[in-house]
Amino acid sequence: MNKNLLLLSAIILSISTLTGQNITEAVYESYDNYKETSLNDRRIKHAELQPLIDKFRTNSKFKIQKVGESIEGRDLNLISLGSGATNIFLWSQMHGNEPTATQAIFDLLNFFKSGDLKKEKREILNNLTLHFLPMLNPDGAEVFQRRNALGVDINRDALRLQSPESRALKRVRDSLDAAFGFNLHDQSTYYNAERTEKPASISYLATAYNYEKDINDVRANAMKVIVFMNEIIQNYAPGQVGRYNDDFEPRAFGDNIAKWGTSLILIESGGYTNDIEKQEIRKLNYVSILSALYTIAKGSYVDIPIEDYEKIPKNDRKLFDLKIENVTYKISGKPYILDLGINRQEIDFADHNTFYYKSTIVDQGDLSTYYGYETFDATGYTIVAPKVTDDKNGTELDTKNLHKSGVAFVKTHLPKNGFAVKKPVHLVGENFKLPDFNLSPGKEPTFFLEKDSKIKYAIINGFLLDLSIASDKQKFGNALIYRN
Repeated sequence: MNKNLLLLSAIILSISTLTGQNITEAVYESYDNYKETSLNDRRIKHAELQPLIDKFRTNSKFKIQKVGESIEGRDLNLISLGSGATNIFLWSQMHGNEPTATQAIFDLLNFFKSGDLKKEKREILNNLTLHFLPMLNPDGAEVFQRRNALGVDINRDALRLQSPESRALKRVRDSLDAAFGFNLHDQSTYYNAERTEKPASISYLATAYNYEKDINDVRANAMKVIVFMNEIIQNYAPGQVGRYNDDFEPRAFGDNIAKWGTSLILIESGGYTNDIEKQEIRKLNYVSILSALYTIAKGSYVDIPIEDYEKIPKNDRKLFDLKIENVTYKISGKPYILDLGINRQEIDFADHNTFYYKSTIVDQGDLSTYYGYETFDATGYTIVAPKVTDDKNGTELDTKNLHKSGVAFVKTHLPKNGFAVKKPVHLVGENFKLPDFNLSPGKEPTFFLEKDSKIKYAIINGFLLDLSIASDKQKFGNALIYRN
């Protein structure tokens, strides 16, 4: 290609990208107009989606088809709109505990239902026909678990098709022979963009279709659209995009759908600071998908160099919820300097609607190549073991003064139910004996930090509390109720 053609190509690409960004900026700024406000928590259930789907049944723009049932008999519905010759297939929540994109799908449907940005929507819907299959694994969603009611990972069932949900997905894919497929997931919040402290809030993958990871036109098209989406998302979450591992998995749907001729784009929703329910990441999904649909409809992605795909940082897994650096820990009177990596595991209550935290020391030692959503430099601070005290009368606890005296466990009459308490002090029974204190991976992190002979910080169930600030003014999840 001569220099003039290269220059022309660059100009066309820059104009296309700028146009996409302007449109995306408009929908990003007006997102709250389309956000489906009935879906604000991650632990959504199949029953919550049905009245939303029914709203679209009465709108002539949309076509609703039942395309299957789950093992426990919950309907799987395909929602379609548009009149274009190019079919686009998007499905979400094949893992029941990965709901972020399900919420974003209903935001997108609300956008297409609205009367806004008519010209841009017409461009999309005249060139594409969109097909959404939200919540492929409703039985898993009911109990907020990855697998379906058979105990099968649907994303590893593309060959045997043991589950009815898998068969429905294959049947729809085959009937549409879609040009592009969007496989929408959530990933661990502990992924970061490689060699940075930034969480991989969104990760992309143009799925491989063989062990050699060859790049044919089908895969190349997915790469180009991903480059476009990445460029857009950098405006809203700079540095917070990762590239998911592309090792070929012969049982996986994404890999096989790419093998069957559909340009497969995997979108993984990771973590975002102070976004427990992933509502900001939901918005990034909405913007990301809409920008992809627009560039596909216009065909502007075609001229994007696939080499830019490799420039997106790889996913790494080097984030902790809390990282404590350079803390002094004494054993047999001798001081040692450690870093601690602490994660907060969510434990569902029986209704699978709410949860509490049970934290764990994941790693300790030299963690200089790791990062934290929250990082505390404990240089000059020494770890102090927690103590236990009595509160037999069940009086109102002055937790701040308890902490300053090194108390983290209180003997009291335990409530009949529950495993967590909002106050930053653990509740224990009257016969509780505090075990000898030692730090090690797998242990629940509760201790204090002392400097100049004064306790200045408390770590209660993996949450860091500054004792110079009222506890109700600080971020805290819960302490625990020890029943044994």
